[in-house]
Amino acid sequence: MPRGARLDAPGTLHHVIVRGIEGRNIVDDETDREDFVSRQGKLSEETGTAIYAWALMTNHAHLLLRSGPAGLPNFMRRLLTGYAASYNRSHKRYGHLFQNRYKSIICEEDPYFKELVRYIHLNPLRAGLVDTVGRLSRYKWCGHSALLGKRRNNWQDQDYVLKWFGSTEERARKAYLQFVEQGVKQGRRPELVGGGLIRSMGGWSVVKSLRKSGLFEKGDERILGSGGFVEGIIMQADEKIKHQLSAKDLDKEATAIISRECKKQNVNMKVLRSGSRIKEVSKLRTTLALRLVNDLGLSLAESARKLGVSTSAISQILRRQS
Repeated sequence: MPRGARLDAPGTLHHVIVRGIEGRNIVDDETDREDFVSRQGKLSEETGTAIYAWALMTNHAHLLLRSGPAGLPNFMRRLLTGYAASYNRSHKRYGHLFQNRYKSIICEEDPYFKELVRYIHLNPLRAGLVDTVGRLSRYKWCGHSALLGKRRNNWQDQDYVLKWFGSTEERARKAYLQFVEQGVKQGRRPELVGGGLIRSMGGWSVVKSLRKSGLFEKGDERILGSGGFVEGIIMQADEKIKHQLSAKDLDKEATAIISRECKKQNVNMKVLRSGSRIKEVSKLRTTLALRLVNDLGLSLAESARKLGVSTSAISQILRRQS
């Protein structure tokens, strides 16, 4: 069954889950954790991506974020490719580190924001990485300690989260901590990680009872929210698709960009596509690869074909620029 397309627009609230390939570790030591978290913070500031909650586990990570002007895929590509290249160098390994496709769930804010912050920050406790809420409050590898003022993460949007819990910082932190403590007994919350109509509405029995009474809610596995919210997101996505370039127009636009840049830099297009490693040609190829992938949304393979290099060469360019 084909996978659904990413749903995103600047300002969209996402619960993102990243997993190691085949369930393997994505961090092995403190150095890895520092690297992942520092990249996450640096990129959030560079791209205008607001991060509200996060938890770095051993073989996966959770993020609650609001996508910035460049969108979620740009943020995640830079985070994951940059970190994976660094991890592979440090541990003298090759190949993929993450599952090919991270999970991103668009979330309806009013009913789910506080629940998601709590769910994500309780992950280390549920996994046994800490054994009490008190120790979680000092745990370095999730955003909980920053919300309590125990640690400084300048890139983490603590103010926005605390405003959900109180009008003053002191009251908000106290209310937030009580809210987290109340959630410990809830255990795992599959309805917050799966998306879809059944999970969003509290189970199949609820959906069936509504349908028996003649009420039908729209659902989508990529979205956590009410039927009306789901329908609105899908309508926005459909409208966006209508305005996207067709494959033929996209090909023409990519060719035009390459032609214009070659003329500007006085580089022959045949030389560019010959795999030449002359400094000026390599520099132009890097510029064009970034434009084709980031601005036009071309795949790595199609960009490679346009520039006369291998897909891995384009991947390396993107990693170097992350």
